[in-house]
Order: sequence, then structure tokens, then C-alpha cells
Amino acid sequence: MANKDYSITKTPPNIQRRPQNARDDDWIRSFLETTEIGHIATRWDDQPFLTPTTFWYDEAHERIIFHSNIVGRVRANIERHPKVCLEASRYGKFLPSNTALEFTVQYASVIVFGTASILEDPEDRRQALYGLIGKYFPGMVPGVEYHPITDKELERTTVYAIDIESWSGKENWPEQAKQSNDWPPLVTSQD
Repeated sequence: MANKDYSITKTPPNIQRRPQNARDDDWIRSFLETTEIGHIATRWDDQPFLTPTTFWYDEAHERIIFHSNIVGRVRANIERHPKVCLEASRYGKFLPSNTALEFTVQYASVIVFGTASILEDPEDRRQALYGLIGKYFPGMVPGVEYHPITDKELERTTVYAIDIESWSGKENWPEQAKQSNDWPPLVTSQD
């Protein structure tokens, strides 16, 4: 299946303060394949919720896979309001500056917008969970290193797919924060 173009122009209106930090679709795909934790934003009417979770970017189906309990806040929210977003990020060093508004942090992040659904087909659910396990435990084979997923185990979890509608990625990873020439230079120790 060919990859869709989820370029930054297709994301919700967003005025970029630093457009040079925007990243392309290939960077976003790679980031989603390797980032460990995401945060799913759901809502119950006007009340937003944020839930940390493991996730898998299923590139073949252009979706994000995650799972949760059979009952609970995530499932109730998604059944009521299926529009969601996923945030995934990495952080590096905090960087001081001699100018207050230039203090910064090294970061890379992706936001995915889409519609979540509960996977119902047992084989689709099973394969989605194997994909999730494979992301975090590459090389482990069901039936060899661990017992394959049973139907009874599938009954104990809800497996979700977020069909990706748009996404954006940003990265700001300078070695040093910007400094002002109008103030004495900041002397920092090298790590």
C-alpha cells in the first residue's frame, strides 16, 4: 500500500513560530517506529483526558495501534467521541541562555490526528497485538519465545486503531541555546 501524503499542510491550522523545525513524512514515520511512549488525547464531552500508552505505527494500514482494558475511561471516551490525537516525544538537555526567552530544551515530537475505532475481528486484533509486541521486543517469535495469544486473552483487552488523517512533526535539537550580544556571554560547562 502506498503511503499517503500527511504533509504539514494537511494538519489543522497552525502558525509555526519556527517553521525550520518542521519535519517531513519520512522523518515522522521513522520517529513513530522508534518512539516508546505516546499520549492519547480523548474527551468526554467538554472534559479532555490524556492517557500514556505504548503504541505501534502500523505503516501497512496507515494507523496507530494501542490497547487498554475492556472497560474504562479510554474506551468510554472513544465510543462517545472517536476523534483523537496521539502525541509522542523525546527530550534531551535543557539549555540555558543569557536571554530569558531563549532558554530551551532539545526535543523531537509528533502529533497524529485521526479517528479511533475498536478492532473487532479476532485475527486483526491478534496481528495488531503481535505488531505492538514486535515493536518493543523485536526478534521474539510467538510459539518460540512466548506462548501465542489465545482467544481467551483477546477477550481481556480492547485493541484500538487510529486511522491517521493528518500529522505533524517538529525537532529542535541545538547544541546551545541562542545568546544575546547585548548581555555578557553565558559560560556553560561542557558535559
